[in-house]
Amino acid sequence: MSVATNVFAKMPTNTRITAEAAEFIESVRFEEIPEEALRIGTRCVLDGVGLFVAGSEEHSVQILAEEAVESGGRADALVLGQGDARAPVAQAARVLGTAGHAHDWDDSQVSKDPAHIYGLLTHPTIPPLSASLVVSQRLGGVDGKRFMEAFLTGFEVESKISEWMLPQHYMQGMHSSGTVGTFGAFASAAKLMGLRGETLRHGLGIAASLAAGIRCNFGTMTKPLHVGRAAENGVTAALLASRGFTADPEALDGPWGFMAVQGGGASEDKLTQGFGKTWSIVEPGVSIKPYPCGVLTHPTIDLMLRLVLEADASADDIEEVIVHAGSNILNPIRYPIAANHLQAKFSLPAALAMIALNRQAGKVEFSDEFVASSAMQDMQRRIRTEFDEQIEAQGFDKMRSRITLRLKGREDVSGWADERYRGGPENPLSDEEVEQKVRSCCDGVLDEQAQSELIADVWKVLELDDVSVLAQRLNG
Repeated sequence: MSVATNVFAKMPTNTRITAEAAEFIESVRFEEIPEEALRIGTRCVLDGVGLFVAGSEEHSVQILAEEAVESGGRADALVLGQGDARAPVAQAARVLGTAGHAHDWDDSQVSKDPAHIYGLLTHPTIPPLSASLVVSQRLGGVDGKRFMEAFLTGFEVESKISEWMLPQHYMQGMHSSGTVGTFGAFASAAKLMGLRGETLRHGLGIAASLAAGIRCNFGTMTKPLHVGRAAENGVTAALLASRGFTADPEALDGPWGFMAVQGGGASEDKLTQGFGKTWSIVEPGVSIKPYPCGVLTHPTIDLMLRLVLEADASADDIEEVIVHAGSNILNPIRYPIAANHLQAKFSLPAALAMIALNRQAGKVEFSDEFVASSAMQDMQRRIRTEFDEQIEAQGFDKMRSRITLRLKGREDVSGWADERYRGGPENPLSDEEVEQKVRSCCDGVLDEQAQSELIADVWKVLELDDVSVLAQRLNG
C-alpha cells in the first residue's frame, strides 16, 4: 500500500484479523462448539424467529417483500410474509433481516469493557440467522447441526469484530448492527457454502466495503433496513467470492482497512482473544430483550414499572416524571415526544408513558395507533429527562439512571434502576419467558397451533433433517 499511515486511526501494526477470521470460519466444527454456546444459541434462534414473524406485519417489511417478489429471479428462498413466493437468496435475506430488527426487539451483545458504551455494540443474532436461513434453503438438505454451526460461526465473527474495534465506531455515528452485522452474515453464508482459503479472505474484503449504516436514521424505516442490508450484503459477498470476485485479502487490517477507517482502529490487547477461543455468546454473553425498543431504555422502564406498582399510581395520579441519566443514554434515546412507534423506540418519555397508562410496553403499546393517541401524547408531555453529572462521572460500562415520580397530593417517590437489568446475562429471561415473548410476537399473525409448532421445531433444531421447515413455519 502506497500510504503506510492513517493519522485518523490508532491501528496496531502487523495484525492478522482477516486471516484469523478466515481460518476460524473454515476450520470451526460443530463438535468443537461448547454446549453452553449451543444452549444460548438455541434461545437466540427462538427469539429471532419470533421477531421475524412480528416484523412481517411492518409496512417497511411489506414494501421490501413486495419489491423482492416483483423483481423476480432465482427461486432460492421463501420471501417472508408472501406465502409460497420465492426470491434470490440475497433479497430474501434483506427482507428477513429487516423484519428481525423492525421492532428493535432483537438481542444485544454484551461487553465488560468500560470504554465501550454499554448496549451499543451490535445486535448479533439477526444478520447471521437471516443468512443461515436463506442460504440453507438455497442449498437444500441442511440439517440442524450444520445450520447451528454456521449461525454460531457468524455470531462469533460479528461479536469479536464489534468488541475489538474502538468505541469511536459507534460514537462517530455508525450503526454497528448494520456494519459489523455484514461480517456475521457473510461468515454464516460462507460456512454453509464451504468457502475456503483466499476465497474467504476476498469475501471478507467485499463485506468490508459493503458494510454501512448511520445513526441519523434511528427512528425511521431505514434503521431496521441497516440490518436487512447487513444480511443481504453478507450473503452477496459470499456469493461473489464463490464466483472468484476479488477484494483486498487483508481488509480488516492495516491503516486503510475496515477497523481503521470505520472504527478509528482496534484494541491491541483484545486481539489476543482470537475467534472461538472464548465464545462471545457465552462470555461476556448476550441479552435477550423484554421490550421492543432500544436496550438503553430497559432498566429505566423496569424502574418505572416498579415505582408505579409500589405507589399504586394511575396515569391520572402522576403530575410529572423526571428521568436522570448520562449522555450514553440521553444522546441515542433522542426523541422528547414520540409521534409514531418508530420514534417511540428511541424515546424515554414514550416508553415510560406506556407503563404509566398500561403498566406494560409490548407490541400493542409500540404501535402507531397507541403512540399517537391523545392519552399517550398527554402523558409524554409530563415526562422529561435531565442530564445527571454524577451518573455521567460513573462511566458507561453500565446503564445507569434514576427516576423521580411526582404524584398529585402525595409525596414524591424515586429510585435507581437495577444495573443487573432484566434480560442481561446477570438476570436472563427464563426459557418460559422467551417462549412467551415469541408468542406475543406471533399473535395476530400465526394461530396458537402454528406458534407451538414453530417453538417446538426451534427447541429441537439440532435434530432437524432440513431446517427449511423453519422458513415454512414463519410463513404459516
